[in-house]
Amino acid sequence: MLKLQTKVECGTSPVKLSYSESTVLLGSCFADNIGARMSDAGFDVCVNPFGTLYNPVSVRNAAERLESGIPFTEADCVEMGAGAGLVCSFHHHTSFARRSAAEFLEAANSSLASAHASWRKANLVVLTLGSAYCFRHLERGMVVSNCLKRPAREFVRERLSTEEVTSLLSGLVSGFPDKRFILTVSPIRHMADGAHANQLSKGTLLLAADSVTDGERVVYFPAYEIVMDELRDYRFYAEDMVHPSAQAVDYLWERFCDFALPEEERQTLLDNIKACRSRQHRPMTR
Repeated sequence: MLKLQTKVECGTSPVKLSYSESTVLLGSCFADNIGARMSDAGFDVCVNPFGTLYNPVSVRNAAERLESGIPFTEADCVEMGAGAGLVCSFHHHTSFARRSAAEFLEAANSSLASAHASWRKANLVVLTLGSAYCFRHLERGMVVSNCLKRPAREFVRERLSTEEVTSLLSGLVSGFPDKRFILTVSPIRHMADGAHANQLSKGTLLLAADSVTDGERVVYFPAYEIVMDELRDYRFYAEDMVHPSAQAVDYLWERFCDFALPEEERQTLLDNIKACRSRQHRPMTR
């Protein structure tokens, strides 16, 4: 039989998903996609409580904020640019933006309080790194999670080095010895940087992730490699030709379960997915 696909072998992980434990997912869109499927399948999950995060500094900062639980204040509030008429913060994705500072703080701190409790009890953390590029706000001297449509002159764009990303990940992993980690690199290509710059960015993240994995408490799941080398076809991309299609995400979810879900919990997964689909089904009425 002709071999028409390059299979990316990832084996089975010593770090397991479990219905008896809690999981926190932080990072790029892969975290959102897999987190949504874990929630539908009945896992106890907390997914991106500050919204989607792209760079390793923001992921590290999110983990530290979840550990401390320190509420956001008026000092964190930032008016969005481009006439949006909304308030957000440099720690959050714009999905948290609200019409006033009071409304934003209510939403942000409500999410933080719930996520702080989830973080403290979580046994597993899934980190998805999207890009080694980040933006530093000049006046505040901080790497931002989102530029909030503010003027470009307020920021400087940087590409983190492999050593910087490795240090960030190493500090995060060693800082929480009670947790196990699955690291991934997002398969979403950041083409605004250009094809070559995107490859440099992904390569930086891949090298850093490899440096901190130990095959016991910290492991790597090859989401990026599966999309790039196994699916490797534009039919597995959305219309923007950058994000994986729903079919590709479903395939990644299946591979992720094969990688990390214990065999004895497979039937629970199938039963829960069936129940979720049944709840979502709308019967036709006359």
